[in-house]
Amino acid sequence: MATVEEVGRGGMVTICLPPLSKEDPLLSGKKRLSDARNLKFKYQLPASSSTEEVLQILDQIVQATRILHMDEIELYFAGDDDCGPYSPRNELESLNSILIVINSLLSGAKNDIIQVLHVLKNRIMTMINSVAVQNIHEMIIEKLDADTEEMLLTWGEDHGVRTKLKISYFKEAGRGAVASEDLSIGDIALEIPESLIISEDLVRESDMYDPLKKLDGIASDTMLLLWSMRERYNSNSRFKIYFDTLPEEFNTGLSFGVDALSVLEGTLLLEELLQARELLHQQYDALCPKLCANYPNIFQQELYTWDKFLWACELWYSNGMKVVLSDGKLGTCLVPIAGLLNHSLCPHILHYGRVDQSTKSLKFHVSRPCKAGEQCYLSYGTFPGSHLITFYGFLPKGDNPYDVIPLDFDDCCNEDGRSNETWTGESSRTTHMVRGAWLSKSDRPHTYGLPPPLLAHLRSVLKGDGIEEPPEVPKADMHKEHERAVLKTVLSIFNPMLEGIGDSDDFDWDNSRWDVKLAFDYKDLQRRIISSVTKSCYSGLEMLDASA
Repeated sequence: MATVEEVGRGGMVTICLPPLSKEDPLLSGKKRLSDARNLKFKYQLPASSSTEEVLQILDQIVQATRILHMDEIELYFAGDDDCGPYSPRNELESLNSILIVINSLLSGAKNDIIQVLHVLKNRIMTMINSVAVQNIHEMIIEKLDADTEEMLLTWGEDHGVRTKLKISYFKEAGRGAVASEDLSIGDIALEIPESLIISEDLVRESDMYDPLKKLDGIASDTMLLLWSMRERYNSNSRFKIYFDTLPEEFNTGLSFGVDALSVLEGTLLLEELLQARELLHQQYDALCPKLCANYPNIFQQELYTWDKFLWACELWYSNGMKVVLSDGKLGTCLVPIAGLLNHSLCPHILHYGRVDQSTKSLKFHVSRPCKAGEQCYLSYGTFPGSHLITFYGFLPKGDNPYDVIPLDFDDCCNEDGRSNETWTGESSRTTHMVRGAWLSKSDRPHTYGLPPPLLAHLRSVLKGDGIEEPPEVPKADMHKEHERAVLKTVLSIFNPMLEGIGDSDDFDWDNSRWDVKLAFDYKDLQRRIISSVTKSCYSGLEMLDASA
């Protein structure tokens, strides 16, 4: 997060962004981008600056902050001519970190620089609102505050929960939360006392901890899962109302039926789902029958069936949150009420994973405004659609920048056995990826809507010299036959994928189960991504032919 170096000294404000960390595994890539754009991490704004000058400096600050907040996928797809935004998450992270600095400056600002700071703040607020407007995907509310959810909120408030949210049912999405009043940036939408967080401590306090700790290598997450299987049916549980309001079925990819799995033929998701279910079966077989046989009074057989085990797995996958508790321990927890918030690619709430030491509560601050009656979204993380289907049971609305198709290449070495090097000085990577070409912002020739690292790798391999050059090859130095070979190589990978994935022209949507519909949605997404890649390649070949 950026910090303030000095305020108002000689009518000058200095903003220092944190330097690129040497511990950051993405350091070299981020440094290359910042150097290519001549970006700094320290900026000075004289009080006499005009509005135009202030906004020009702010543009540089925003670009630098976007790079600081980049994740691996955003960095991989960012070309040298792409200044962002890279994703709604990255944009909200970046703008909010700058806003925090501006607000801290305003709190101690002298009159001569207040105007400059207000120009900065107003533009940042406009940019944050713009992110939201560009990513609005409204859901239709079917009903507000059903009896069970109202009972859960009342129970929570009786135990110290503070909330500015109401629970609603949304068409095709199930339960979610809407703001009961207008929420501004920094407002606390929801606050949960630590005493209501379901964590490992509850297992340690129970009678099942002694037999469980004797099992070699059992994880605390697994202990909690087994604890929740029994606690769900405990009529004296202090979490009874919470468990009573949980759905009978979570409808995640782990519960896909045979018809849905058959739809996924030709996709990587099919293999992922089959492997995930097989691993869960192995885990169940290794744990539950033995525990029920050895400790029948603690692990009642009727509570530890495969179906109930799968239900508990889906509960923890779809509702579990990584939380740092007040004792400093990080663990996967269930957070009643908070689990009702839905995910969005452009969430209102970005950070919520640490219990406040002073209040001993988990606070959910909003990072963009949320109007009364508007659904308030949480970020589950930077996940592709395959992960969200498998563990949460949905595909997000909008273009997900993390929906990628991975590509693995054999390691390429020089004649002396050394790995090839990229134009960044790093060893050549063997894992690459593509995503929807419509997300590409590069307008330079010979990028074809494809990711720069992939192009650089293929050019290096096809030239055979082991040197990966920057992907934006100057036209005068470009070998058109090499370029054709690059594009044809990509087509040789993706044309068979497109053929294998088939089409869905005869799909009967109205009479299909939820899992079949979701499987078709995912397959259509994969088809759309692959088609965009092949179309980009064919367009590139036409461009090369036209310039011959």
